[in-house]
Amino acid sequence: MSIEKANPAEIEVLALASRDGWPDDLRVLLARYPREQWDGHANLGDMARFWLSRHAMFRELGATIDAVMTQFRSGALSPADFPRQLVPRLQFLLSQLDTHHQIEDHHYFPIFRAADDRLARGFDVLEGDHHHIHADMAATAETANALLRALTSSDGDALVRCGDDYAAASGLLIKGLIRHLDDEEDLIVPLILDRGEEALGVGH
Repeated sequence: MSIEKANPAEIEVLALASRDGWPDDLRVLLARYPREQWDGHANLGDMARFWLSRHAMFRELGATIDAVMTQFRSGALSPADFPRQLVPRLQFLLSQLDTHHQIEDHHYFPIFRAADDRLARGFDVLEGDHHHIHADMAATAETANALLRALTSSDGDALVRCGDDYAAASGLLIKGLIRHLDDEEDLIVPLILDRGEEALGVGH
Protein backbone atom coordinates (compact mmCIF):
# COMPACT_ATOMS: atom_id res chain seq x y z
CA MET A 1 0.00 0.00 0.00
CA SER A 2 1.34 3.45 -0.88
CA ILE A 3 0.67 6.84 0.64
CA GLU A 4 -0.91 9.27 -1.76
CA LYS A 5 0.72 12.66 -2.13
CA ALA A 6 -1.41 15.66 -1.26
CA ASN A 7 -2.82 17.44 -4.28
CA PRO A 8 -1.62 21.00 -5.08
CA ALA A 9 -4.86 22.58 -3.85
CA GLU A 10 -4.48 20.94 -0.44
CA ILE A 11 -0.91 22.18 -0.18
CA GLU A 12 -1.78 25.70 -1.36
CA VAL A 13 -4.29 26.07 1.49
CA LEU A 14 -1.35 25.65 3.85
CA ALA A 15 1.08 27.89 1.94
CA LEU A 16 3.94 29.19 4.07
CA ALA A 17 3.13 32.84 3.48
CA SER A 18 -0.46 32.55 4.68
CA ARG A 19 -0.80 29.76 7.23
CA ASP A 20 -0.88 30.16 10.98
CA GLY A 21 -0.05 26.71 12.27
CA TRP A 22 -1.59 23.36 11.37
CA PRO A 23 -5.27 22.51 10.97
CA ASP A 24 -6.84 20.13 13.47
CA ASP A 25 -6.31 17.00 11.35
CA LEU A 26 -2.53 17.54 11.47
CA ARG A 27 -2.51 18.33 15.19
CA VAL A 28 -3.65 14.88 16.30
CA LEU A 29 -0.34 14.00 17.95
CA LEU A 30 0.41 17.55 19.08
CA ALA A 31 -2.84 17.50 21.07
CA ARG A 32 -1.53 14.41 22.88
CA TYR A 33 2.01 15.75 23.28
CA PRO A 34 1.90 19.57 23.72
CA ARG A 35 5.13 21.55 23.73
CA GLU A 36 5.27 21.95 27.49
CA GLN A 37 5.72 18.16 27.80
CA TRP A 38 8.52 17.78 25.27
CA ASP A 39 11.66 18.56 27.21
CA GLY A 40 11.05 16.09 30.02
CA HIS A 41 9.69 13.25 27.89
CA ALA A 42 11.64 9.98 27.95
CA ASN A 43 11.34 9.53 24.16
CA LEU A 44 12.99 12.86 23.35
CA GLY A 45 16.31 11.32 22.36
CA ASP A 46 19.64 12.54 21.08
CA MET A 47 18.50 12.93 17.47
CA ALA A 48 15.53 15.13 18.40
CA ARG A 49 17.55 17.20 20.85
CA PHE A 50 20.27 17.85 18.28
CA TRP A 51 17.70 18.68 15.59
CA LEU A 52 15.91 21.09 17.94
CA SER A 53 19.24 22.71 18.80
CA ARG A 54 19.83 23.38 15.10
CA HIS A 55 16.42 25.02 14.88
CA ALA A 56 17.27 27.16 17.90
CA MET A 57 20.49 28.21 16.17
CA PHE A 58 18.57 29.24 13.03
CA ARG A 59 16.17 31.33 15.12
CA GLU A 60 19.05 33.01 16.95
CA LEU A 61 20.91 33.72 13.70
CA GLY A 62 17.78 35.17 12.12
CA ALA A 63 17.23 37.47 15.09
CA THR A 64 20.88 38.59 15.05
CA ILE A 65 20.85 39.27 11.31
CA ASP A 66 17.67 41.29 11.71
CA ALA A 67 19.23 43.27 14.57
CA VAL A 68 22.37 44.01 12.52
CA MET A 69 20.27 45.50 9.75
CA THR A 70 18.21 47.52 12.22
CA GLN A 71 21.39 48.93 13.78
CA PHE A 72 22.82 49.83 10.38
CA ARG A 73 19.66 51.60 9.20
CA SER A 74 19.44 53.56 12.47
CA GLY A 75 23.05 54.69 12.19
CA ALA A 76 24.18 52.71 15.24
CA LEU A 77 26.38 50.54 13.01
CA SER A 78 28.78 52.20 10.58
CA PRO A 79 29.01 51.32 6.86
CA ALA A 80 32.49 49.95 7.57
CA ASP A 81 31.32 47.66 10.40
CA PHE A 82 28.08 46.55 8.75
CA PRO A 83 29.59 44.02 6.29
CA ARG A 84 31.78 42.51 9.01
CA GLN A 85 28.71 41.93 11.15
CA LEU A 86 26.36 40.79 8.39
CA VAL A 87 28.32 38.75 5.86
CA PRO A 88 29.68 35.84 7.97
CA ARG A 89 26.37 35.39 9.77
CA LEU A 90 24.27 35.49 6.61
CA GLN A 91 26.63 33.17 4.73
CA PHE A 92 26.54 30.69 7.61
CA LEU A 93 22.75 30.80 7.85
CA LEU A 94 22.26 30.21 4.12
CA SER A 95 24.79 27.39 3.86
CA GLN A 96 23.57 25.61 6.99
CA LEU A 97 19.92 25.88 5.93
CA ASP A 98 20.74 24.31 2.58
CA THR A 99 22.44 21.32 4.22
CA HIS A 100 19.73 21.00 6.87
CA HIS A 101 16.94 20.90 4.29
CA GLN A 102 18.71 18.32 2.14
CA ILE A 103 19.04 15.96 5.11
CA GLU A 104 15.39 16.43 6.01
CA ASP A 105 14.08 16.00 2.46
CA HIS A 106 16.14 12.93 1.63
CA HIS A 107 16.37 11.14 4.97
CA TYR A 108 14.04 12.19 7.76
CA PHE A 109 10.88 13.22 5.91
CA PRO A 110 10.47 9.89 4.05
CA ILE A 111 10.81 8.02 7.36
CA PHE A 112 8.35 10.23 9.20
CA ARG A 113 5.86 10.33 6.32
CA ALA A 114 5.76 6.53 6.17
CA ALA A 115 5.36 6.22 9.95
CA ASP A 116 1.90 7.80 10.16
CA ASP A 117 -0.19 8.40 7.05
CA ARG A 118 -2.35 10.90 8.95
CA LEU A 119 0.64 13.28 8.84
CA ALA A 120 1.67 12.67 5.23
CA ARG A 121 0.06 15.87 3.93
CA GLY A 122 2.02 17.85 6.48
CA PHE A 123 5.33 16.55 5.17
CA ASP A 124 4.30 17.42 1.61
CA VAL A 125 3.65 20.95 2.87
CA LEU A 126 7.00 21.09 4.68
CA GLU A 127 8.82 20.01 1.50
CA GLY A 128 7.00 22.78 -0.34
CA ASP A 129 8.15 25.19 2.37
CA HIS A 130 11.75 24.26 1.59
CA HIS A 131 11.30 25.34 -2.03
CA HIS A 132 9.79 28.67 -0.96
CA ILE A 133 12.50 29.24 1.63
CA HIS A 134 15.24 28.51 -0.90
CA ALA A 135 13.73 31.07 -3.27
CA ASP A 136 13.72 33.57 -0.39
CA MET A 137 17.33 32.62 0.40
CA ALA A 138 18.34 33.39 -3.19
CA ALA A 139 16.53 36.75 -3.08
CA THR A 140 18.19 37.59 0.24
CA ALA A 141 21.66 36.77 -1.10
CA GLU A 142 21.06 38.79 -4.26
CA THR A 143 19.80 41.87 -2.42
CA ALA A 144 22.55 41.59 0.20
CA ASN A 145 25.20 41.63 -2.53
CA ALA A 146 23.55 44.65 -4.15
CA LEU A 147 23.55 46.43 -0.79
CA LEU A 148 27.22 45.62 -0.21
CA ARG A 149 28.07 47.05 -3.65
CA ALA A 150 26.03 50.17 -2.90
CA LEU A 151 28.06 50.73 0.26
CA THR A 152 31.11 51.46 -1.88
CA SER A 153 29.37 53.93 -4.18
CA SER A 154 28.60 57.60 -3.67
CA ASP A 155 24.95 57.21 -4.70
CA GLY A 156 22.98 57.75 -1.50
CA ASP A 157 19.64 57.05 -3.18
CA ALA A 158 20.91 53.70 -4.42
CA LEU A 159 22.09 52.82 -0.91
CA VAL A 160 18.66 53.56 0.54
CA ARG A 161 16.92 51.62 -2.22
CA CYS A 162 19.23 48.62 -1.86
CA GLY A 163 18.83 48.74 1.90
CA ASP A 164 15.05 48.65 1.53
CA ASP A 165 15.25 45.75 -0.92
CA TYR A 166 17.51 43.71 1.32
CA ALA A 167 15.43 44.43 4.45
CA ALA A 168 12.29 43.28 2.63
CA ALA A 169 13.90 40.09 1.29
CA SER A 170 15.61 39.20 4.56
CA GLY A 171 12.47 39.94 6.56
CA LEU A 172 10.42 37.65 4.33
CA LEU A 173 13.01 34.87 4.64
CA ILE A 174 13.21 35.05 8.42
CA LYS A 175 9.44 35.32 8.92
CA GLY A 176 8.81 32.28 6.72
CA LEU A 177 11.66 30.36 8.32
CA ILE A 178 10.30 30.87 11.84
CA ARG A 179 6.82 29.76 10.76
CA HIS A 180 8.33 26.70 9.09
CA LEU A 181 10.49 25.74 12.07
CA ASP A 182 7.56 25.99 14.47
CA ASP A 183 5.27 23.92 12.28
CA GLU A 184 7.96 21.34 11.51
CA GLU A 185 8.58 20.81 15.21
CA ASP A 186 4.85 20.58 15.94
CA LEU A 187 4.55 17.76 13.40
CA ILE A 188 7.75 15.82 14.08
CA VAL A 189 8.43 16.00 17.81
CA PRO A 190 5.04 14.56 18.87
CA LEU A 191 5.59 11.71 16.40
CA ILE A 192 8.99 10.97 17.96
CA LEU A 193 7.53 11.11 21.46
CA ASP A 194 4.72 8.77 20.43
CA ARG A 195 6.87 6.12 18.74
CA GLY A 196 10.42 6.59 20.00
CA GLU A 197 13.53 7.26 17.92
CA GLU A 198 14.68 3.65 17.76
CA ALA A 199 11.29 2.38 16.59
CA LEU A 200 11.17 5.06 13.91
CA GLY A 201 14.68 4.26 12.73
CA VAL A 202 16.22 7.64 13.52
CA GLY A 203 17.96 6.80 16.81
CA HIS A 204 21.72 7.15 17.13
